[in-house]
Amino acid sequence: MTNTRRYHQLAAAAFMVVALAACGNKQAQGPGGAGMPPTEVGVVTVQPHSVGLTSELPGRLEATRVAQVRARVAGIVLKRTYAEGSDVKAGQQLFQIDPAQYQASLDSAKAQLARSEATQTQAQLKAERYKPLVATNAISKQDYDDATAAAKQATADVAAARAAVETAKLNVGYASVTSPISGRAGLAQVTEGALVGQGEATLLTTVQQIDPIYLTFTQSSTEVMRLQQALKDGKLAKAGGDAAKVTLVTEDGRAYAQSGKLYFSDLTVDPATGTITLRAIVPNADRTLLPGMYVRARLEQAVDEQAITVPQQAVTRSPDGASVMVVDEKGMAAVRQVQADRSTGTEWIVSSGLKAGDKVIVDGLQKVRPGAPVKAVPWQPMPAGQGKAPQGQGGQGSGAAPAPAASAPAASTPAASAPAAKQ
Repeated sequence: MTNTRRYHQLAAAAFMVVALAACGNKQAQGPGGAGMPPTEVGVVTVQPHSVGLTSELPGRLEATRVAQVRARVAGIVLKRTYAEGSDVKAGQQLFQIDPAQYQASLDSAKAQLARSEATQTQAQLKAERYKPLVATNAISKQDYDDATAAAKQATADVAAARAAVETAKLNVGYASVTSPISGRAGLAQVTEGALVGQGEATLLTTVQQIDPIYLTFTQSSTEVMRLQQALKDGKLAKAGGDAAKVTLVTEDGRAYAQSGKLYFSDLTVDPATGTITLRAIVPNADRTLLPGMYVRARLEQAVDEQAITVPQQAVTRSPDGASVMVVDEKGMAAVRQVQADRSTGTEWIVSSGLKAGDKVIVDGLQKVRPGAPVKAVPWQPMPAGQGKAPQGQGGQGSGAAPAPAASAPAASTPAASAPAAKQ
């Protein structure tokens, strides 16, 4: 009986040892379970390369030249001689004001000029006749002086009459209202039969030159100073030579076919907004761009020759800042804090936190935790028009739009659970 009891006790003890050993093996295998392979993730290996630093800023289009066409003489508008909204040339007639009274004034001025010229001729002849007579005392010196003064006065009267003729000619010319510049003529502000120029220079229409056209926008003075300092320190290279390239982006998000050039930067900072006014000039041969349109200016201001970029879906943002997940030297996933304040296309420019050769996880973020072993495979960007990108065996492709949204919560979860992974 005693031997039987001892046998059962030894058997129970042996069973407990085997059970404890089995539990220890399972715990040593980790949460993935026995024989589970490392999770496959798509990575990009970052390398420094040249990137143009661009800023996209809101702006408005303005005509390069604007001329308000006004009546310079008073009268009745007889006709409008241009089509509203059409292109006109400098000197082309736009309106005709009744010239009758100005033509009459011109004729009167010409007659007065002829009278003055006749009087001048008579006075000069008289002075010439008196000159030898005064030398022989045939006439008094007073008579000669009077004749000479009359001749000079007649000459002055002729000059005044000629000026009156020129003034009358100008008024006749002003009755034909012409465009001072080449451009597009706008809506007529008066119609035939309207009395204009009576006590004021009545606005008749406006002509605007829109080829090329101005793109006016503003940029923060702080950003401008930071950029200038980086250029001065040699951290960045100047883009575009003397004139930076400007791409115009329309309201519907399309880039305008022809790029412009930055040619003006204001010398003062707006104290109310803390911004500097910039202006670019953009070709507009087809006249599709119109003054007053709201657009965005994509300005290439500098070039970073040693920029490190990562796809936007690889970056997670939280109250603690931006971060990415990388594959470390041991093949483990790790969270890396980065600074990514600028973007270029579909990538973030990382100014700190990454170095050449780092492997940044782009695809599979939702499947890994910090400290977990992973299998890194090259990430293939999604071809245009396809829902998924091929990602090796067992990997999941990341769509361009859904990938950042899907991976963002998952990427922030490991950061919260990192202490649990160390236990």
